[in-house]
Amino acid sequence: MKKVLVAGGAGYIGSACTEYLLDHGYDVTVFDGLITGHREAVDPRARFVLGNLADREAIKKVCRDEQFDAIMHFAAFSLVGESMRDPSKYFRNNVAAGINLLDAAVEGGVKNFVFSSTAATFGQPESVPIREDDRQLPINPYGESKLCFEKILHWYHEIHGINYAALRYFNAAGATEKYGEDHRPESHLIPLILQTIRGKREKLMLYGDDYDTPDGSCIRDYIHILDLAQAHELALSAPESGHYNLGTGNGLSVLEIIKAAEHVTGKKVNYEIAPRRPGDPARLIACSERARKMLNWKPQFESAEKIIESAWKWQLKHPDGYKN
Repeated sequence: MKKVLVAGGAGYIGSACTEYLLDHGYDVTVFDGLITGHREAVDPRARFVLGNLADREAIKKVCRDEQFDAIMHFAAFSLVGESMRDPSKYFRNNVAAGINLLDAAVEGGVKNFVFSSTAATFGQPESVPIREDDRQLPINPYGESKLCFEKILHWYHEIHGINYAALRYFNAAGATEKYGEDHRPESHLIPLILQTIRGKREKLMLYGDDYDTPDGSCIRDYIHILDLAQAHELALSAPESGHYNLGTGNGLSVLEIIKAAEHVTGKKVNYEIAPRRPGDPARLIACSERARKMLNWKPQFESAEKIIESAWKWQLKHPDGYKN
């Protein structure tokens, strides 16, 4: 049985990955400061350690004492708009605190590291679908902080022999039966749509309907969190260190997602067209052939309806999100 430390395991994707690892026989410890995560989102089968990666000695002690086989790192801030207002917060947490985790891995003899990265490292794509070796030119501090950490991982691999997989997500979505999306504030499209349908929001804002796409709205690549979780588990035995894009390759527009949500729920979405947001590309679609071939990754949820249905079921069970 492999022992895995999940940093940020009380968050949206971290909680789903923790559950998936436990279901597949791993011994899991969650390390989380509960700044944006929820204690209720931590699977009770996991050991929970309350702590912040900014506390260098605390994370070093956990890694020394537990002798983990691998670390998964989800403990990052991820709001693009906030990163433009407060870049210091993003570089201190996503880079400096991440280095503390890497140093703890070195000191604890941990040789396998899976990093929750992002398609935001690419910035405005030069071609679609986006491949791992396409140029990376982030357009916000959030994307820059993730790219910085990817580069740091490379040097810890070269110097300390840490094997790593940097998994670049596109649009994470959906829910497991137990764990779902409860951001405060919420910024992701599908939960915003479902909250609008339930009357938690008066209306949904659709930012831009004049993009160079078939229906004028932005196109994104949506990936179910269980498919992300599967990729993380497979990445623990990646044949070589490097980067992997994670997406279905099926681009869906905002209006297509709205229509799919209406089909799943049987209810109409009240939305209003708003001006474009600065920096929003018209299309972001992944080429994930590398993950499919090298990790033997096989996504199970490749339709919008399946993804939305899982999120809808979770919201109905948790109408106010997590309790605490």
